[in-house]
Amino acid sequence: MAIQTPTRKTLPIEVRGSASQPLGMSASQFLRDYWQKRPLLIRNAFPDFQPPIQPNDLAGLACEEGVLARLIIHDEKRDRWTVKSGPFEEAEFGKTPKRDWTLLVQDVDKWDTDVAGLLGHFSFLPSWRVDDVMISYAEDGGGVGAHVDQYDVFLLQGIGQRHWAISDDPDAPLDFRTDVELKQLKEFLPTHEWLLEPGDMLYLPPGVPHDGIALGDCMTLSVGMRAPSQAELTGDLADFLAERMPDELRYTDADLVPAKRVGEIDTAALNRLRQALPFAAALDRDLLGDWFGRFITRYRNAQVPAAPPKASTAAALDKALDAGAALVRHPFARLAWVRGKKDATLYVSGHAYPCPVDLAERLSAEREFRLDGAVNAAGREVLLALVNEGQLVVRKGRRR
Repeated sequence: MAIQTPTRKTLPIEVRGSASQPLGMSASQFLRDYWQKRPLLIRNAFPDFQPPIQPNDLAGLACEEGVLARLIIHDEKRDRWTVKSGPFEEAEFGKTPKRDWTLLVQDVDKWDTDVAGLLGHFSFLPSWRVDDVMISYAEDGGGVGAHVDQYDVFLLQGIGQRHWAISDDPDAPLDFRTDVELKQLKEFLPTHEWLLEPGDMLYLPPGVPHDGIALGDCMTLSVGMRAPSQAELTGDLADFLAERMPDELRYTDADLVPAKRVGEIDTAALNRLRQALPFAAALDRDLLGDWFGRFITRYRNAQVPAAPPKASTAAALDKALDAGAALVRHPFARLAWVRGKKDATLYVSGHAYPCPVDLAERLSAEREFRLDGAVNAAGREVLLALVNEGQLVVRKGRRR
């Protein structure tokens, strides 16, 4: 559980936001007092909120190949849950019951630029920490049942009303039901309940039991964080190191003495293993940063940008950029970078590129930009590589 014992100072669980402070407080105060510590309901986080996508468009997106979508139907009388995975045929939505169903579509920000624009409000978080914007549309009574998420999430009400119940009890039971496909809690005893209107937003740290139920037609936008488990981090780090270790580095036992017990892995053997297996804490900064940069930009990426049919040349790219063409980041490209002694290493979808610091920062910060100054040869080389891998797309046009 992420819920911590309250401090001496009593902190409110409900505040009111504004256009200038969507969190109802400064970002610094939110990170200090609430982030990964306690839930927070922000009324009017987005005043006069207008959803960036409509339900019909969301349903249309759920019919597209490559889009991650689920349709969840609840038979309340029998307490049976049906889960169907997309892509769907349009006729599927005509067969849904009058109530108690939900459509969930993940990674909507990768497919819709207006939805992606919402992420600008969360720029106080590291960009590589943000996972996706998942959107749920539900008819009256729709939901996914009481559950817990193992990552931070901001639940923004887009259309209609949703009743949210949460438990901030550190000892709340977390056992799952075994009779449903969804990871629903066997027992859920809420400590707080609210009715959210459009523009209201509920923040939940990892491990907080919660349940949301639609009242009438309802759409909720969930901004979720990337939170790799220690098992995922360890597994990927092990693979990363294994690829870089020479074959001649093996388990050795030059100090071997006659075995006392057949088949025993004794203390001496375990000590040799400790010497043979490197751990993250023993890695130098450059190696650890190199692994993590590759991992975090590849982690949970549903799609990989495809290379263009014809590769560009350096001369052709220079000509286009000098003529005012824009560079547009592919929606599924994920970027991060690590500062080196002189320049940076830019990581894009699991690949590393030597890159000037200012260019690495700009590529990570802007989805579309035009070069407004000189870029050295190393920078041009990075841009050409990213264009030829499909991570960046050249959009021709003249400077304004």
